[in-house]
Amino acid sequence: MSDENKFNFSEEEAQVNKEKAVEESKEAVRKDAEGLWQSIKRFLNELLDFRDDTDRDATVEAIKNDIPFKGATAWILVCSIMVASVGLNANSPAVVIGAMLISPLMGPILGVGLSIAINDIDTLKKSLINLATMIVLSLLTAYLFFKFFPTADLMTNELFGRTKPDLRDVLIAFFGGAALIIARTKKGTIASVIFGVAIATALMPPLCTAGYGLAHDWEIFIGAMYLFTINTIFIALATFLVLKVLRFPMLKYANSKKRKRIARFASLVAVLVMAPAIWTFYNFIIQKGFEGDYNSFIADEIDSNNELWLQKGTPNWEDKQITLYFNGEVSDQIVANLENKIKTYDKIKDFELEIKGNRNRSFDKISDAYDRAIRDLDQKDLIISGLQEQIEELKANITNLNKQIESKNAQGTVSFTNLSRDAKVRFNELEYFGYSKMLESKDFINIDTVTIANVRWKVALSDSIIVSRERDLQEWLQKALQVDTIVIQRN
Repeated sequence: MSDENKFNFSEEEAQVNKEKAVEESKEAVRKDAEGLWQSIKRFLNELLDFRDDTDRDATVEAIKNDIPFKGATAWILVCSIMVASVGLNANSPAVVIGAMLISPLMGPILGVGLSIAINDIDTLKKSLINLATMIVLSLLTAYLFFKFFPTADLMTNELFGRTKPDLRDVLIAFFGGAALIIARTKKGTIASVIFGVAIATALMPPLCTAGYGLAHDWEIFIGAMYLFTINTIFIALATFLVLKVLRFPMLKYANSKKRKRIARFASLVAVLVMAPAIWTFYNFIIQKGFEGDYNSFIADEIDSNNELWLQKGTPNWEDKQITLYFNGEVSDQIVANLENKIKTYDKIKDFELEIKGNRNRSFDKISDAYDRAIRDLDQKDLIISGLQEQIEELKANITNLNKQIESKNAQGTVSFTNLSRDAKVRFNELEYFGYSKMLESKDFINIDTVTIANVRWKVALSDSIIVSRERDLQEWLQKALQVDTIVIQRN
């Protein structure tokens, strides 16, 4: 009995020791996990924290210095607007990017975000006034360019791309503005970041497009100004949030209630501006889904079918209708099959499919028509060749008749046909040539015969060259006509 109790006690003690070892292992794993988490947390904090590298005083001073708009800044803005307008009109992205880099528009926008963040009402007023002045001057410059500059295809891709903003433009403006203000707050400003934000947020091209809209189309003006407003508001919003994260000190003399009202108003404006952009982006996503399923339907069900010859397809996304035009006849069985197939595509399964085949033109008939057209062309070529031979014969007959007429009317004189041809060969600047004999009397008793040549030279010749050519022509005509005197008259 005692031996059995002793055996049971040893088994219980072993179980307790095992459980204790498991608990110690769990505790060690827990400590290792906590240590790993603390290490990861410390690494991420060192990697992403930018508060210790912030120069608050220098940032505020630099942003305030960029707000004023006068003198050189005004002329830089006018020049950048002109460069951007030329680039948009010429559809040149490189020129547009150059205009973005020299534009001074970013200063007042950062000033708006800064003034709201630190509750500096005076800086806010100054920023808004300078921003409004910049906008008016930019619109006026772009308007004058597009109104009076001669252009061919005005609505280029670069212009069109600045009239339909969506949610992507909101994201570009916000994160671009965040990158810019983070770079500005860093000790030793990162110039490449500032240049990159100037290109990405694209403040200048929408203003130029708005100027084009003022000159030609109000709908374009509204779309472009909406894009500019999105960029402006969300750059300022990003500036406000970053400065709040960095805990820039508030001005103590500021009115707290007034600051809250301004912050609420800014938030309301941001929501109102962002809502249409979100709706536009939603429609863009929906349409891309339609286009993807439509292209798959065409490729899988029509292009892969050798019996079908698709001429064109015209999808109407708003009315949910797809119209397909085929060359040749389309049987009812194929139409029913396509209508069933389209229901297997999720995005366009509710679309109405309209099939339009050319029942009077099967493939064989089209081939016959093509062969007939080739035969007709060959026959026409033969007819044209015969007509050209007849024309050459008529030209030769006319030349012979002219020579006969000249020989009868003026025996012993030079043929005018040969003379005019030789004159054109020797003096290729001639555009008109004629000559005749004229009777004249200086004392109204004696009569003299005078040879007169009428000529007209090409307009591009200068007077000195014409005088030289007329002198040479006069000498040549005296020898050719065997006369002592000849008068050259310009026609």
